[in-house]
Amino acid sequence: MKIIKNKLQLSAAGVLLAASLLPLAACADMPGHHPGYLHALTDLRDARWNLEHRPGDVAVSVREDEAINQVDAAIAEVKKAAVEDGKNVWNHPAEDAHLDRPGRLHHAMELLQKARQDLAQEEDNPEARGLKQRSLEHVEHAIHATERAIRDVEHGR
Repeated sequence: MKIIKNKLQLSAAGVLLAASLLPLAACADMPGHHPGYLHALTDLRDARWNLEHRPGDVAVSVREDEAINQVDAAIAEVKKAAVEDGKNVWNHPAEDAHLDRPGRLHHAMELLQKARQDLAQEEDNPEARGLKQRSLEHVEHAIHATERAIRDVEHGR
């Protein structure tokens, strides 16, 4: 009888322990204090797709290629920063840009601006600050290249 009672107590303790750890498990992919990395990755990936899948002439393609190269560099830096901050880079949240203008270049621009906003949040992890800063620089270069591509299309170049 005593053995059964001890087993029941152990089972109850196990259930209580599991229940007390459940809230921690729910936040397992959210360590660190910079939630914007995963959203920025989603927006950067979507921006890259829009830049890559827009038909255009040679002048526009050069601008788009420049923007794609900068987005690729930003994605690489953001992934490193996210890993450094304990994020699961395989988690792909929905993009959080709301499109106001038609066209893939405009869509890419809005996504890049949203990624910049996500990355601009304060970073508490000293090891990730440099990575975050380099990511922001690449995003800025991608924004400027995309702006030039939009101007080229608007002016028929």
